[in-house]
This record gives sequence, C-alpha cells and structure tokens, in this order.
Amino acid sequence: MSRPPLHSLLGFAAAARSGNLTRAAETMHLTVSALSHQIRAIEERLGERLFVRGARGVELTDAGQALFDRIAPHLDAIEQALQPRRRRGEALTITLMPSFASSWLVPRLPRFLAAHPQLELSLQSNINVVDFARETGLDAGIRYGPGHWPGLDAVHLFDDWVAPIASPALIEKLGRPTLATLDRFPLLGAPGGRWSEWFARYGGTPPARFVAIFDDSENLHRAAVEGLGVVLGRMTLARPLIEAGHLVALFDERLKAEYAHYLVLPPRSREHAGLAAFRDWLLEEAGRYEAGKAAARERASRRPPRKHAPTPHRRS
Repeated sequence: MSRPPLHSLLGFAAAARSGNLTRAAETMHLTVSALSHQIRAIEERLGERLFVRGARGVELTDAGQALFDRIAPHLDAIEQALQPRRRRGEALTITLMPSFASSWLVPRLPRFLAAHPQLELSLQSNINVVDFARETGLDAGIRYGPGHWPGLDAVHLFDDWVAPIASPALIEKLGRPTLATLDRFPLLGAPGGRWSEWFARYGGTPPARFVAIFDDSENLHRAAVEGLGVVLGRMTLARPLIEAGHLVALFDERLKAEYAHYLVLPPRSREHAGLAAFRDWLLEEAGRYEAGKAAARERASRRPPRKHAPTPHRRS
C-alpha cells in the first residue's frame, strides 16, 4: 500500500481543527472541492468516514478523532521543524472565534501590528474546544465563556451585553416598539432563557411562539439583518452592524450577558514575550472599548424619550 500524501493529512487536520471545510481550505490555499477530494481519498483508504456534517460545519467521527489524535502531534512537530529559526517571542499564534475576529479584533489589529512590526502574528479561526496540550503550535486563545478552564490561565477582557435589535426595514414596516408592546413584534429566539428575563425585568408579556430559533449567534444576527424579526443580540457582535446601519438598537436598556470575553493561555505561554505584549494591548483596547460603551450609555440617558410609531396587532 502506498503512503498517503502528506498534504492530504495536513488538509484533514486543518478541517478537524477548524470544524469548517471552507476555512480549512482557505488556510491550505485550496478550493473546498480539492480539500473534500483529499479527505475522501483518506476515507477510501481507511474504509471509514472521518467527518459528518453538523449544524455549524463538520464534526469528526470516532474514526476521524482517532486518526487526528494519532497524527496531530507529528504534524505539529513537522511544521515547527520546517519553520525558519526564530527567537522565542517573535511568532505568536492565537485561536479565536470567527465572529469575534470580524466584529471586534480585526478592526483594531492595525494598531497592534504597527506597534510591534517584528512580531509574526497568526490568527486561526476555530469554534471548537481547543486542547493546548495536543495543539502545541497554539500560544493562546480568545474565548467567550464562564472564565474558568481547567489547567489554563484566563485573563478577563470585557463583559458583554444583550438587547433587542432589528433591521431598519423591519422598523419601517412595523413601526418601533415600546417596552410594553415588544411582544407584538416577530421575535427570534426561544421561549424561556434570556427573553423571559428581559420581559420579567422590563415589562411586557413573552409571546407564546417565536418566529425562528438559531443555535449560532452569527446566524441569529444575520437573520435580524435580513428583517426576519427582532433578536436579543449580543452587542459586541451587533455593534459593527449597528454602526453600518444594518441593525438598530431598539432600547437603551440592556441585560448583562451570561459569559464574558477572555484571553486564555496554557502555562507554557506565560513567559512568551510576544504574548505578553499582545495581552497588554488587548487589555488596553478592552478598557477603551468599555469606556466607549459607558460614554454611549451616558449620552443615551440624556436623550429625550423617542416617539414610537404604531405597533402591529398581537400575533395569535
């Protein structure tokens, strides 16, 4: 039996780490079709499926996980061996959620890169749980979560908030709700959870039926942009869409999100000079971001109450 091509195994590992064939193909400079062909070739060789399609991309089967566990350390070792020799701290690899990268980090990143031109920064989008002991090429991650990950250091960056948001087109069509009449509008979400908390705190009656349910924040916000309904959106993800005019925050009231944003790192990265610089910059940017939000809330509190347009009849 011939040996499997190394590039096929690299493509398989990229798909396993990202959980998304499109992003994996981009990192490998391949088309999705070419990457899928490579993966199928490995599956045919092993006689087992390596991936199944899930709601958010692709997920490893048991056979796929077993293969990844066996080859990942060797692929990492090969990658490190082939890299040009550099002093520790001149290269930094960060894993982060795609939504956080596009909505918060990337717009601010030029300031960091300008201040640290000697640092080679690699950002890897990944929605999966990361095992730093296995993926030794990763130095740290940025995650939205409870703030405690066993065996890892977690540096709090900033909290998040949720509030009702909708598209301008939906507001033009149905009018702008008040706190008391929000339940008459098409809402995106699910009975219970934060929507129940919202209505309990700010008034109104939760509807018996929601228009649609999404298990992914990015798709939820995209549905709101398309005018499907009102979403209880995360403001960190929604702010760029609001500033671009694609969404509108309906009220000044907010609920604190259950989780917050953290820089997460394994103990081996504590002395990484490049990571220390990145951490200090992140904390500075987070502080500036929080101050901006506080100033916006202060300005909002001084504005006169809005006049609300007529609202639609209650849905049956």
